[in-house]
Amino acid sequence: MRGQWIFINRLQDISMDFTLSEDNRMIASSAREFAERELRERAPKMDQKEEFDETIVPRLAEVGFLGTLVGEQYGGTELGTLNNSIILEEIARVCASTAVTIAVHNSLVCAPIFENGTDEQKERFLPKLTSGEALGAYSVSEPDAGSDAGSMRLSATDDGDAFVLTGTKSWVTSASYAGVFLVFARSSKESKSRGITCFIVENGTPGFSVGKKEKKTGIRGSATCSLVFDGCRVSKKNVLGEPGKGFHLALRYLDSGRIGIGAQATGIAQACLEVATKYSQERQQFDRPISEFQLIQWKLAEMALQTSAARVLVQRAASLKDAGQPHAKEASMAKLFASRAANFCAKEGVQIHGGYGYIKEFDIERYFRDARITEIYEGTSQVQQLVISRHVLGKV
Repeated sequence: MRGQWIFINRLQDISMDFTLSEDNRMIASSAREFAERELRERAPKMDQKEEFDETIVPRLAEVGFLGTLVGEQYGGTELGTLNNSIILEEIARVCASTAVTIAVHNSLVCAPIFENGTDEQKERFLPKLTSGEALGAYSVSEPDAGSDAGSMRLSATDDGDAFVLTGTKSWVTSASYAGVFLVFARSSKESKSRGITCFIVENGTPGFSVGKKEKKTGIRGSATCSLVFDGCRVSKKNVLGEPGKGFHLALRYLDSGRIGIGAQATGIAQACLEVATKYSQERQQFDRPISEFQLIQWKLAEMALQTSAARVLVQRAASLKDAGQPHAKEASMAKLFASRAANFCAKEGVQIHGGYGYIKEFDIERYFRDARITEIYEGTSQVQQLVISRHVLGKV
């Protein structure tokens, strides 16, 4: 009964959100029902096995979650960034691993191809991506080029009708099961922000292989691997955007990616709040539920506050993007605050659970591990502070 009360209360929270239309609320409800039905049992199993359950991909495609930022002519639903963030929050509330898979696929692969690709590229790749025939992966980072992406060394040598890629990439989400990769490589020796080109690389291309799969603390239901390029020839027809201007393309879509990770983090925070609330009402100490103790009430109040504030920041950034307005500062604010909120709520959720919060039988333990990465990937918290400060100081 209490679980049902939380579910109904969550519906009331959404219905009272002044930023959402009726269509937005319907999408939120649909995404929540999908997550409960398809992911509730899968999520802990994926975490335990450290494997993404690929049988979920056709189901994600059926409900349109793999084409939210792509036009209908290519099989997409073109729901926009706000609706995409709503979906991601509801998915992450149950399975953060599946949420990051969707986030990268939509914001960092499908959207760049849809908005910058040639007609041939769109017709060739987008129907595969929106139908679930192929998942997308995005590759900027290297072993020695993380926050300093301009230091990348993966080389792209001009060779007639193709570029030859040589080197490695790291920290690539979904790499072991993705079919289409956006790969950024240095095609000339110009300054750090120049001479970088974006390539669309298909899995199975000669000279390209997926390397080591990382053993991670959290988000274990999503594969994170290195990529190896050993004389990999990529046709010039697979260059996305203009040669040598890939760095600006990467930064542009990282803003969208940060909104997606902000939504993921908000979903984790919401999940922590819900399970902590439920546990506090069931756990008896000193002959009464611990929810009757003021200290627990204050923890829940702060968790609710930070979760709601994170949601507003994420939805504001998403709405600005949909309106075609500048949103880089707002995207960084959303990602910074929401990731902090996720980690705060996870920590407090474990504390409310006490010793039970430290064992794997309780979902809060998984949420605690999943939350940590949200302050690291898609730009660390320190990078977000740098971006925000530059906007505040007028240095952009």
